[in-house]
Amino acid sequence: MKITAFNPQIVTKDPESVIKLFEDMGFEKHHTKEGIGKFDITAYRMKDENGFYVDIPQADVGQAKDTVTIRMNVDDFDEVYQLLVSHGFSNEFGDRIAETETSRNAVMRSPSGYIITLIQHIR
Repeated sequence: MKITAFNPQIVTKDPESVIKLFEDMGFEKHHTKEGIGKFDITAYRMKDENGFYVDIPQADVGQAKDTVTIRMNVDDFDEVYQLLVSHGFSNEFGDRIAETETSRNAVMRSPSGYIITLIQHIR
C-alpha cells in the first residue's frame, strides 16, 4: 500500500465562502472535478505556495453543517478499503463506491466517527 496524497477536505453546501477564506490565506485553485458519484459532487482542490492542499467538495448529502474529513489517495483502493473495514470502518453509503473514468472513491467512517475519503486515481 502506498499513500499518494493525504490532506484535509471540507465538505460544504457553500464552497464559495470556504474557497474565499483559503484564497485569503494564500491558497489557489489547483484543480476542479465535476460530476462525482450519484450526488453529482464538484470538488475544488486548492494548493498554497508551501505545497499544502485542501479539498473543498460541494455536496448536499444531508449534512446539517460543513464536515471535515481526511482525503487519502492510495495506489491500491481494494487493499486499503479492506484494511479500513478490518479496523471497523464502514462505508457511509452502504457498499457504494463512486467510480468515474479517472478515479474510485468511498467515504469511510471510523468506529469513533472520523471520516476518511478513500480515493484511487486511475491513470
